[in-house]
Amino acid sequence: MPRVIVLDTLAREGLELLAGAAGIEHEVRTGLAGEELRAALAEADGAILRSGVKITAESLAGNRRLKAIVRAGVGTDNIDKAAATRLGIVVMNTPTGNTLSTAEHTIAMMMALSRNIAPAYQSLVEGRWERNRYMGAQLADKTIGIVGLGRIGQAVAVRCRAMEMRVLGYDPFVTEQRAKELGVEMYATVNDMLPHVDYLTVHTPLTQETRNLISAKEIATIRPGVRLINCARGGIYDEAALVDGLKSGRLGGVALDVFASEPCTNSPLFGMPNVLCTPHLGASTEEAQTQVAAEGAQLLIDFLTTGAIRHAVNVPSLDPKTLAGLRDYLDVAYRLGLLLAQLDRTPAKACRLVYRGEVTGKDTKLLTATLAAGLLQRSLEDEINFVNAEVLLRERGIELTEQSSPERGAFNSVIIAELVTQSRTYKAAGTFFGHKMARLVQMADYRLDAFLDGTLMIFTHRDVPGIIGTVGTIFGQHRVNIAQMAVGRGSTQPGGDAIGILNLDSPPPAAALDEVLAHPDILSASVIELPPAGELPHWLEG
Repeated sequence: MPRVIVLDTLAREGLELLAGAAGIEHEVRTGLAGEELRAALAEADGAILRSGVKITAESLAGNRRLKAIVRAGVGTDNIDKAAATRLGIVVMNTPTGNTLSTAEHTIAMMMALSRNIAPAYQSLVEGRWERNRYMGAQLADKTIGIVGLGRIGQAVAVRCRAMEMRVLGYDPFVTEQRAKELGVEMYATVNDMLPHVDYLTVHTPLTQETRNLISAKEIATIRPGVRLINCARGGIYDEAALVDGLKSGRLGGVALDVFASEPCTNSPLFGMPNVLCTPHLGASTEEAQTQVAAEGAQLLIDFLTTGAIRHAVNVPSLDPKTLAGLRDYLDVAYRLGLLLAQLDRTPAKACRLVYRGEVTGKDTKLLTATLAAGLLQRSLEDEINFVNAEVLLRERGIELTEQSSPERGAFNSVIIAELVTQSRTYKAAGTFFGHKMARLVQMADYRLDAFLDGTLMIFTHRDVPGIIGTVGTIFGQHRVNIAQMAVGRGSTQPGGDAIGILNLDSPPPAAALDEVLAHPDILSASVIELPPAGELPHWLEG
């Protein structure tokens, strides 16, 4: 009989589902750690937890029984997913359970900030009646900007529209059609949107791109008096810049539910006028906790009784032979997705894939899903892998198509990917040589041969003498070493335009990139970050 261990306090509804599941027994053992936790997991077929317990590689060491771990909530940072995957353990979460609660908390923070609810009540507690001091602002007819229009961002947009607010948005993976359905006016960049908003809220993961998304530079461009709300992830707003913006009067208010370092009990923001803070309460409602408990329990029951897998953030181990035959193709597909995603931050509309040669005899659906995962990896809060990537892509209204042609061209196999964005269409093709040697063999109409790993700088230029030497000199002056170089022409004849791709030992500083772009014959330049050669995401390892 399958056995489930409950590692954290779970809402009654979840426990009742487990108790009523035929053929499954469960045990509640909270607060486990170290050897106790390892031993308990070794005796279970399924485990369910919240955020109080950490399942590490050590917790799973030697485990031959555990088949599934469910996180009753969204974040799975407290689970070593790589270790679980290597052992064939499915990790699932409940991504929709806290959507409404977090969206409502965002609205609550915005309203309380606008009407000075907290300080006004405190004045009454202290025996003062100060109506004139706490004059507020109404939300109707104001403009709110939403960065990130996933599940929570969309729920916030719907509620803001109901309060007669004008809603602006930025999300590179939401189509014009979906934005129109939501009543959201989309902008190509966050900076383009900022000067037009009275309120700003963010609903994105914390990534390299979103860390300090709003700092002193951005605050200088917004309207005086703008109010900022963050119920997503600490670190998206530069907290020091918020303090300075409040002191200068540039910001009209700040409402934070999350902080760069948590738990946070000491911040210069605490106690400042026009500041409202809560201790990460976005998902802390009875309804949200009930929903994630029930949903998590049902995920485990379905998996253990029927084998059904939903909301997987990793995948069970593939057959070793199948995986071995696909690994290099999967590597190329994933890297092409990562590459295309970094070329343009305007909203995507469609992704088209073409497989040619021997690869057409492989599981191209799996390759397509893996490329989609690379495309979304740096932009979404959800855990991305080839199980959920296509669903998340289409959920944002992005069309995904593939076609195959067994006819070989210059290579035995090639994967060609086109990303259609609001501004233009990008095309890249990849293959591999030998083993773990992913190659970029085409960009737009340029044929070339470049290593598809590490830090790349891709630049287009006029096909005139001295360009490569100039770029090398600039990087040399900035102590940036060029490891590899590839060039390609648009035609077989000199003249016209050309492309250069440099593999760098380190990312170039902004000053170096500015110098490159200042050259009159260099038309564009982009820096792309890819994994080191041979490194796969944990859900592709076997």
